[in-house]
Amino acid sequence: MAAAETVSSGPVVSIIVPARNEETCLGRCLESLVAQSGVRLDIVVVDDESTDRTREIAQLFPSVRVVEAGRLPAGWTGKNNAMTAGASVARGEWLLFTDADTVHAPGSLARAVAEAQQRGAAMLSYSPEQEVCGFWERAVMPVIFGELAASYRPSQVSDPRSPAAAANGQYILISREAYDGVGGHAAISNSLLEDVALARAVKASGRKIFFRYGGDVVRTRMYRSFTELREGWTKNLALLFPSAGELALQRLTEFVLIAGGGAGTIAAALRGQVKPAIAAAFLTAVVCGFFLRRVRSAHFAWVATALSLLGLPLFSYLLWRSRVSYRRGIVRWKGRTYDGGSTGRRGLISENHLGTAPKAPAEQGSLGKVFGPR
Repeated sequence: MAAAETVSSGPVVSIIVPARNEETCLGRCLESLVAQSGVRLDIVVVDDESTDRTREIAQLFPSVRVVEAGRLPAGWTGKNNAMTAGASVARGEWLLFTDADTVHAPGSLARAVAEAQQRGAAMLSYSPEQEVCGFWERAVMPVIFGELAASYRPSQVSDPRSPAAAANGQYILISREAYDGVGGHAAISNSLLEDVALARAVKASGRKIFFRYGGDVVRTRMYRSFTELREGWTKNLALLFPSAGELALQRLTEFVLIAGGGAGTIAAALRGQVKPAIAAAFLTAVVCGFFLRRVRSAHFAWVATALSLLGLPLFSYLLWRSRVSYRRGIVRWKGRTYDGGSTGRRGLISENHLGTAPKAPAEQGSLGKVFGPR
């Protein structure tokens, strides 16, 4: 990647941060963004009906504009509505859509623009370094990101000859021309997996995508409790992995083979049964080797990688839970309940403000399917 100084013209980059109750992380994010150099900044925080100190924190930064997401239209998801509101007031020739829980390395934005230009990419997306704390995050996050790396290979996504398309919504840099050319988030207004849907639209238009691991650019901690982790992955996994039930069974079987093989090895060795012990150890080593190879591609520290074996049954549970949620047509995220059914007839079902009871079923829209089989 080129140094920040190579972007001598200093293009205007509009940074759009959708924020719904993000008081715990927004300050760190904005501190890292206002300090970016090598480009002219236009930072927009979109307050999506927050009930905490999100707006107050954003207003502490004089160079940051704060706008309202506005009422959620029929058939839209909250994040797509917030993104569209931010893009509508953005002034830049490049747009960076990034989440409030990200922290950006010094000079990384100018380097990202330079990399997109050097690659001839209309859209560049980085998969951030994932910060994990506590047992649950360390155990399951490497498993999930290992699966993502295997299913959405950056080399294929970045290859114009391949139909594969993907992006990580925590960091999407896109030219204004490309964004407007594909209709922006308004064209995918009903998608709960808007990053992949936008990537598919860009690639289908004949424009180039570049996608890679971006631990040198941006880091994030996605979830801060097991409840958040469960709700977030329940929303996403069935869309990311269309054969979620089958994959859940495969990973649970993998866990049983590794755990059972290890126990069998120890039991046979204790009984002095050398050949059975060797056979069980060999089977365990082979299955464990395939598992660790997949998990290592997710770029987690060794502690999380070691704990990830215990994350296999949890990953299977989350996959199955996500699959059941979409089959029932009920998907919850950040106080909103969406119709996630395949009928595509309804959007927002209800919304919960300040812990009050959900409102009666409201706007009708469509979520439909985000993308077809891999």
